[in-house]
Amino acid sequence: MSRGDVIPAKAGTPKNNTSRPPAQSPVQPKATNTALKQFLKYMAGGGIYFWTGYAIFAVGYSVLHWWWLWAKMLADAVGWSLNYLVQRYWAFAEHHRLSEMQHVARYLTIESIGFVLDYAIIAGLKAIGISPYIGFFISAAFFTVWSYLWYKYWVFPERSKDKS
Repeated sequence: MSRGDVIPAKAGTPKNNTSRPPAQSPVQPKATNTALKQFLKYMAGGGIYFWTGYAIFAVGYSVLHWWWLWAKMLADAVGWSLNYLVQRYWAFAEHHRLSEMQHVARYLTIESIGFVLDYAIIAGLKAIGISPYIGFFISAAFFTVWSYLWYKYWVFPERSKDKS
């Protein structure tokens, strides 16, 4: 057959079959939907931590005229507590594979390391003339990625598929 030859239609099909198969809706794989939902829940918890902490910091630092470090420490104590509850019981609720005390110990360990890094970031920025208010946002950008990875893979690790 050459390029110009017409291939005869199979029996029972119309000769000029211009109908197309039904379009399939773009369905995301279940794993992608689950990961996205988990990340959005994580971000909600982070948002609660950030904005609660930011408000407490603002009152302590600007209204009560506390030293920035004391204001930030109070803000973090409240923020960490709220964040733990959201991450443990909502964002990573399906990851309850360790005891409560193991989760708490891991959370406190990673947050203690983050505490040092966070305060170093804000103190360093303040030392070069950048407001701690701006430092909060710069630090939060770093810790959005840092914390998600630590929470997902170490603090609240997923259950093994074979042990479910």
